[in-house]
Amino acid sequence: MPDRPVRVIHFVTGGFSGGATQVAIALVNAQRAGDAIAPLLVLRRKRRGDPARIAELRDAGVPLEVVSGATHLSTVLALARLCRRWKPDVLVAHGFSEHLWGRYAGLLAKVPALVHVEHNTRERYTRWRLAQTRWLARRTARIVGCSEGVRQVLLGMGMPDARTIAIPNGVRVEPFAQADAHPLAAREPGILMVARYSKQKDHATLVRAVALLRERGLSPPVLFAGAGKPAHRGPVERLVRELGLDGQVQLLGLHRDVPGLLMRHRICVLSTHYEGMPLALIEGMAAGCAVVGSAVPGVRETLRDDVDGRLVPENDPVALADVLERLLRDDAYATRLAAAARETALTRYSRERMNAAYEAMLLDVAREAGAPAQ
Repeated sequence: MPDRPVRVIHFVTGGFSGGATQVAIALVNAQRAGDAIAPLLVLRRKRRGDPARIAELRDAGVPLEVVSGATHLSTVLALARLCRRWKPDVLVAHGFSEHLWGRYAGLLAKVPALVHVEHNTRERYTRWRLAQTRWLARRTARIVGCSEGVRQVLLGMGMPDARTIAIPNGVRVEPFAQADAHPLAAREPGILMVARYSKQKDHATLVRAVALLRERGLSPPVLFAGAGKPAHRGPVERLVRELGLDGQVQLLGLHRDVPGLLMRHRICVLSTHYEGMPLALIEGMAAGCAVVGSAVPGVRETLRDDVDGRLVPENDPVALADVLERLLRDDAYATRLAAAARETALTRYSRERMNAAYEAMLLDVAREAGAPAQ
């Protein structure tokens, strides 16, 4: 047994809009409930960050610090000072470009072990940032992809095979405990997409597919839940108006009860251009929805087509409309896929399973670095 728990900093953006922050929060919460790891969540301050979200985390007892986000240099220096004070055994840097600044800070503060977690299959790597990533990789104990698809992308970028691993994302399944009490046939025959408005997400293809469904005599209610910049939300609103779908398609904005929303609706869609491993889609599976995703890396590793969901070609409203039509007209088919999706989420993508894999990795990394570990 160790003399003390292994001290781990999870460093991530404080923007709250992407999966990296949600995974980091989930890991900190799981680890602070155990005895092996003493975690600290460190957020990089964002200009448009939500102070209320930070207050909620602190009120919930999450060990949390916020460091400067004014410039990359100020972030590195502030995080290095925090590391010298808190003395972590391992620093885990989540997401792009935080994994660069986090590891530079860890090197400055002489943190024994560094871990880089990549949360997407497509990031804004310039030639210079890729060179930095390769240089840092030689000084990093583990490089983690949040799916096998992300791991393959990392290997293609030149990351070391022996230290590059995949740990699939997971979600809290407790909020979906009542999913079985909401049989699919008794739910609202509606379509729900939970995603922020960004270049990455493809709300427009779903809107166009819904317009095609209307031509086929189907007008299901469609809900978009998620925040995002007006520059990305605006075109979706205009497309809805142009196609005459104002009364059918609702843009809800940020919704604070996504589990309840999912369990009230039959179909969950993630129309997207690229992913790491989409938490929103996994939550749709856990909620017992019939799920549909774009066949892009990250989604392909999550869904098995025609087994626990449906995969459709990216940016193809006709193919998406075809799949949605079958799910809306064939209750037995939709119910079979939904039941399989829920089983997959509970057995393969729980937060407990994700945390167990991260905990084992972190204890191994700490032991290799000479820190106290089991």
